[in-house]
Amino acid sequence: MQASVPATLDELREQITLRYDSLSKRLKQVGRFVLDYPDDVALETVVVIAERSAVQPSALIRFAQAFGYSGFSDMQGVFQAELMHGKTNYRERIRLFREGEEDIDAEQPISVLRAFASADMAALEQLPAAVDVQAFTKAVELLAGAPGILVAGQRRSFPVAAYLAYALSHLDHPVRLLDGLGGMLKEQVRSAGRQDVLVAISFSPYAPETREVIELARQRGLRVIALTDSPLSPLVQQADVWFDVRDAEVQGFRTLNATLCLAQSLAVAAGYRLERLLAQAVDSA
Repeated sequence: MQASVPATLDELREQITLRYDSLSKRLKQVGRFVLDYPDDVALETVVVIAERSAVQPSALIRFAQAFGYSGFSDMQGVFQAELMHGKTNYRERIRLFREGEEDIDAEQPISVLRAFASADMAALEQLPAAVDVQAFTKAVELLAGAPGILVAGQRRSFPVAAYLAYALSHLDHPVRLLDGLGGMLKEQVRSAGRQDVLVAISFSPYAPETREVIELARQRGLRVIALTDSPLSPLVQQADVWFDVRDAEVQGFRTLNATLCLAQSLAVAAGYRLERLLAQAVDSA
């Protein structure tokens, strides 16, 4: 394999992100799919992956060759290596992957609960390994050190934003949920202090209101923490710290449990960080 060919999944992710805008429409579809569903790419056949990403199998081959691989199987080996050498062992990841596909029986309403519970357990099992330790630590430090915190999330992400604002309100910092009541979203951002931190939450297709909030916040010099669902998310480029969260999906319905778990963990960890800072201040007084 040539040196220019991505040898690891992290290297491939970086290359896809850097070159995404220059790819054709079909290759962009493939790029987004392989970033969003790496386990599918590792475990499924080229025919199944093509069907799920709504492209022809030949598009998968062209995509792989565009990044220097001899073919799709060559690129797929990178995903399989990541799966086998990940923090969760290979067989366990396969088990979790298969559980996420549990069927729903329209004649048995309880099967809906079982399917969602199974998929959520799989997503939560994989969450700790998917979160970058340095990014998590940096986000916690930003939250603990901010004189004020703003939280933004619209539509599907609003419940996460509302809960996070509630959880962060237990810290000794002013916390504001940017709900845009009365069409005052811009004014809510403009009233923020320049040392404040914005936590922005948005998933595909990415609410334009949240994107506008981030742009306004950056103009004012605020630091931004983003919770989103892809390295290709428009929130990533504007964020100081970002998290790519993969919530469970059952027959097109996405849950929020992994994102809520991450949000709660950030709030609690920030609380512990504040306690430690206060204890150090008392000891040095």
